[in-house]
Formats: sequence, C-alpha cells, structure tokens
Amino acid sequence: MNHIGPVAAPPPEGGAAGPDLGELLRRAGRADEAAFARLYDATAARVFGLALRVVRDPTQAEEVTQEAYLEIWRTASRYEPERGSPIGWLLMIAHRTAVDRVRSAEAASRRDTTYHQQNQPVDHDATAEAAQTSLEVRRVRGAMAALTEVQREAVGLAFLGGYTHTEVATMLDLPVGTAKTRIRDGLIRLRDALGVHS
Repeated sequence: MNHIGPVAAPPPEGGAAGPDLGELLRRAGRADEAAFARLYDATAARVFGLALRVVRDPTQAEEVTQEAYLEIWRTASRYEPERGSPIGWLLMIAHRTAVDRVRSAEAASRRDTTYHQQNQPVDHDATAEAAQTSLEVRRVRGAMAALTEVQREAVGLAFLGGYTHTEVATMLDLPVGTAKTRIRDGLIRLRDALGVHS
C-alpha cells in the first residue's frame, strides 16, 4: 500500500458528521484502495494519538500507525459491526500493535542486559515476586478472555490504554453512560473470574 505515507503531521478527522467508517471498512475489505485512503485520512490522527500515548515516542508512533494500517488493510474484510464500532475496532488494532512494539523493545533491552544480570547474585525475594507477577498476569489474561467483546474493548481502552470514561465513550462512539456500564460490567466479570470478593 504505497499511498500510506509518514504520519509526521496526522491529518484532521472528517467534518462534524464524518464519513461512514463502517462503509469505508467494508469497501476496503473488498480491496477498494480509494475507500481505504479515505478511512486513513478520517482516522489517522486518532490512531497516531493512541500509538503515541502507548509508545511515547513520535517516530515509533509513526511506525506503529503504519503497521496498524497495514494490518487494517489486510483484515478489513473480517470487521463485524455487531462486535463493536468501526473506530473501536481500528483503535484496538492500533493499541495491540503499539503494545507489541513496547514489548518487543523491552525484550530487546532485556537481551542487551542478560550478561550483566546473569553475573549478579540472585535475589530470591525478587525472583519469587517476579514469578508471582507472571502468574497474576496469566490469570488476568485468562479472565479478560471471558469478557464479551464489547466489555473487553471498553475495559482494555480504560485500563490498558489509560483513557477516561469520557475518552472511551468518544472512541467507541457511545454515550458516556453506556461506556461506564460496559467498563463496570467488565470489571465485575473480571473480579468474579479472578475470585476476588469485596
């Protein structure tokens, strides 16, 4: 997709009503490059903004944005409107891509310091704490998988993306009350899945 250029200056979103993102996604899923270009123009600023919040580096955020749109181009035909709003679907892909980039950078950093770490005395308390944290992460991931798609989308943006209820509502094209309900219901379901009792 050679029409995807750098995102150094993200374009503004569409007008008040904006384009029909669902229709543009549907057409992009049928390899309509013009529709995909319009989708990009209408949403790149939000995707770039989310990427920047996660990776915290403009150059990395540009790369994440391009990777996200390549993934969107490849998978547009799989978008299902009943599972969430078009912008929510785009932002979930962008968030996943950005988190993958952060994890990759962290893994590279860990590889760079392996030798140093192997020559340090083992702190058994730190080892036990790291093992416990790893177990907790697996439990939370398993519990997240038990949420409905809309709950996972809202909880993910609120707690993994660090967005406020109002921002989540805006991103998912929902009333604030509905966004709050999805987040609250998702948290209740997470608490039950994790066996946490008030």
